[in-house]
Amino acid sequence: MNTIMRKSVLSVAGLAFAGGVFAGPIAAHAATPAVDAKPVAVAVQSVAPKPQGEQSHISLNDEQTANVKAIIAATKKAGLPERAAVISIATSLQESKLENLGHLGDMNDHDSLGLFQQRPSSGWGTPEQITDPAYSTTAFLKGLKQVDGWQDMPLTDAAQTVQVSAYPDAYAQWEQQATDLVGQHWNS
Repeated sequence: MNTIMRKSVLSVAGLAFAGGVFAGPIAAHAATPAVDAKPVAVAVQSVAPKPQGEQSHISLNDEQTANVKAIIAATKKAGLPERAAVISIATSLQESKLENLGHLGDMNDHDSLGLFQQRPSSGWGTPEQITDPAYSTTAFLKGLKQVDGWQDMPLTDAAQTVQVSAYPDAYAQWEQQATDLVGQHWNS
């Protein structure tokens, strides 16, 4: 259960308990007759953070969709919630458009490779590891878990803290598409 949902459920439960404690003794002495009441279900809905700024969207091919599924699988294997997958997918959308990029020659940003454009020279792993979607996602998630409060911070801040990009606000534009992709593939 994600953090927002858990807090909402606990808040509703706390209010119901407090209402019962304070209203219970008063209701027992009230002059009005008892009413045949039926329990009422309370629906608590998780509210995803509103994406920041203008949103971008691209159509995905089969390889990109397979990479989305690999990111989700690695996130689940790491025992992390859907929010971690959203941050990971948005990061990969920004860094590589969900394409597992090899060395791009003169167009390469230093020695950046793979879905997250991680650099062997920065300690992310070997070129073979970084271009493995499961490995690169796990490496990204390991960095994300080290960010205090990542679950509640804006996506672009969480991604930037891990990635240290020259364009720190660029991740935000992919939040809606990443959220939609996780919603579509999390349970498939």
